Amino acid sequence: MTEQHITSITRNSIRISIFVVLAALTVYLFPHYDKSFHYYSEIGKPWGYELMTAEFDFPIYKSDEQLHHEQAELLKDFAPCYVYTSKEVARHPLVISRQEMENLKSNGYQSIAVLENKISTTYPLDKILTPKSAYEVYKHEIIPNLKADTATTNQLKADLLATILPTCGMVQKGEKIIDRGEIVTERDYQILQSLKLALEKENKTYQRHAWGIVGDSAIVCIFILMFVLYLFVFRRVYYDSLSNVLFFCLISSLIIALACITLRYTELSIYVVPFAWVPIITRVFFDSRTALFLHLTTIFIVSLTVPTPVEFLVIQTAVGMVAVASLRDLCKRAQLAQTALCIILMYSAAYSGIILSEVGNLSAIEPKMYLYFLCNGILVLFVYGLIYLFEKIFNLVSAVTLVELNDINSTLLHELADKAEGTFQHSLQVSNLATEAAKKIGANVLLVRTGAFYHDIGKLQHPEYFTENQQDGHNPLLELSPQEAAKIIIAHTTDGLQLAHQHHLPPSITHLIASHHGNSLVRYFYTTYANAHPGETIDETPFRYAGPKPATKEEAIIMMSDVIEACSRTLKTYTEENIASLVNTMIDQLVADKQFAETPLSFKDVEDIKQVFIDKLKAINHHRIKYPTLQNEKRE
Repeated sequence: MTEQHITSITRNSIRISIFVVLAALTVYLFPHYDKSFHYYSEIGKPWGYELMTAEFDFPIYKSDEQLHHEQAELLKDFAPCYVYTSKEVARHPLVISRQEMENLKSNGYQSIAVLENKISTTYPLDKILTPKSAYEVYKHEIIPNLKADTATTNQLKADLLATILPTCGMVQKGEKIIDRGEIVTERDYQILQSLKLALEKENKTYQRHAWGIVGDSAIVCIFILMFVLYLFVFRRVYYDSLSNVLFFCLISSLIIALACITLRYTELSIYVVPFAWVPIITRVFFDSRTALFLHLTTIFIVSLTVPTPVEFLVIQTAVGMVAVASLRDLCKRAQLAQTALCIILMYSAAYSGIILSEVGNLSAIEPKMYLYFLCNGILVLFVYGLIYLFEKIFNLVSAVTLVELNDINSTLLHELADKAEGTFQHSLQVSNLATEAAKKIGANVLLVRTGAFYHDIGKLQHPEYFTENQQDGHNPLLELSPQEAAKIIIAHTTDGLQLAHQHHLPPSITHLIASHHGNSLVRYFYTTYANAHPGETIDETPFRYAGPKPATKEEAIIMMSDVIEACSRTLKTYTEENIASLVNTMIDQLVADKQFAETPLSFKDVEDIKQVFIDKLKAINHHRIKYPTLQNEKRE
């Protein structure tokens, strides 16, 4: 077994472990496992499940509100028990402490029961005195002669409350409970909750618990497997990167955890959780399809725990689509505010539509839901900080960063314009060509534009060796041997990488710097050496760049744009034929040299890029009319 094969197995094992951890964490966080009663209902809304009939006899339990009301009614005339402080005290007047009187009034009691020789006598509170009121009546100090008999009071109260029955009827086996589409009344809701309690009492907890975990795990694994297959088939580059796999799992598990915590520990609606974070963050660093697919995977997993899964899926799917569609590239903070507004509007519209479709009555709409949607939109704005955090953790690059790097007044580009003006102008022209080519074939336009600005920054180390910076026509490279001259030219890629690391440029830009010549030949000096040594077998190694070859469309575009822009300056006349011949010859040479073998470019992409270059060079170098001179200019 080869070392490469072992490495591949190890990397696949790590990927599998990451997804297994995600599945285990998800199932662990689920707010409940009791699946004995998996129905959800609300008073005033239609029953969304099949016909339900009673499978066994069960009592109809009173609601908490009913029990509290009956208890309050029963205790309305209840009198707490008091006894005399001693047998020797006078029986009248009846005096209790000021604190006891305040407690009786605050608890709503109207009277007390005085016990003596197992005989209870009830007295209204207005017949009971405190030491202060007794003094006002009898003009001398009287100490309290009654004390509360807490034990007897509690026992009598418990006996009284025990007379209240917890049920208010029975449902017989085979009796219809509710059918699909019927509006859930208060009575229906009470029966459904009673059925749930009955099932919980009859349920064999451990067995249900264990099989519930097995079922949840199976479904979660299926959803995760679907996303893995999507990456493997359609986004193999993402799948091969462990960093990307970890990113997808982390952002998804973050939202799943927030949803489960909200359901388990709070009374908040699930719609306050910012599920749009998943498509927004993923879209900023990757593509729209992956962002939407990961969002769908996440909400399908969460739907296993929410009370109304169908409603949840419809609303969240619509929100995910809006998030992806409204945020093609996050270049400005204002775009995020627009996306948040679109998300709030979609939540509101989708929720209102579903409720009206189900019930057909505006009264069924809960106004507080719109407050949750507003909170959700506000939380979406905080994704800006998460984008920065993920960017640093996973060495990704966002459109915001690329826009910042596009500033030609930045330190590095300003230095390039100052010390190597010809290279700077060349980079600007490469950027123009590459940008149009990227637009044509659907590549990352912002990345290409930014990468073109920085692709030749290595020439800052020795700008005088490159022809575009030689104002007097003197080329010091011609005074060196072809091998030495080629070594200096080749070094500008490694020098560029060193500068890129010093200025903390993101990996996507450094890859463009490293690959913009691939492992191609420094053809001028190679040809010079070959002509000087006819018949000799020439070692190409000193004349080839170290690579790597371009691996993405963006890297290939930069390579082509760089070559075409540089060679176009050698044309003496800019006719359509000359430009087309140059473009076709140079790009075909790169293709023949297999510089694009590792990129996803198609033959059509290459032909489209060629045509873009031809049209762009024609536009840049179009003929201008010669202004005539005034022959008979009158001079004063």
